[in-house]
This record gives sequence, structure tokens and C-alpha cells, in this order.
Amino acid sequence: MNLLKDEPGALNAADAAAARALADIATISILQQRLVEESELAQAQLQRALDSRVVIEQAKGYLAQRQNIDMDEAFARTRSHARSTQARIGVIAADIIAGRLLL
Repeated sequence: MNLLKDEPGALNAADAAAARALADIATISILQQRLVEESELAQAQLQRALDSRVVIEQAKGYLAQRQNIDMDEAFARTRSHARSTQARIGVIAADIIAGRLLL
């Protein structure tokens, strides 16, 4: 923050207090904006995790039904394939549901 005067010299007490108050307000505004951005980022990450979890659960049910296995085994197979191909489990699950991948 820059303070400019129309004539040289030190700030009087009232001007210094006003400048300090404005600097405090600017700092608070910046911190509030950061909190909002961090909150939005966390919310987006949580939503992606929830969406991925729904797809994974659908794939588990699909595999369990199609291959006559329990849900734990269906998840184990999905996770194992994701690890062996170094792919995200959500991507593998989506491929299973879409019929692009048979385990």
C-alpha cells in the first residue's frame, strides 16, 4: 500500500491511524479471499471423491452380479487392476460400468 501526500513531511496522527486501518482492512480482505478459495478447492475435491466413490460402488455391484462374487472380491479385483495398470480406481470403475473393461 502506498501513501502519497501533496506536500513533504510526516503523517499526522489521524492520517497514520487512517492508513493503519486501511492496511488492516486490506489484509483482512486478502485473508478472507484466501479462505474462500481454499474452501472452494476443498469442496471441489470432496465432490470429486464422492462422485468417484459412487462409480466405484456401481462397478463393484456390476462385477459382483456378473461374476457371482461378493462385493469385497469385486472391489479387490478392481483395485488390483488399477494398481497393476497404474490407473485411478475411479477410471477403472467407469470403464467397467461402460462395458469397456471386463475383469
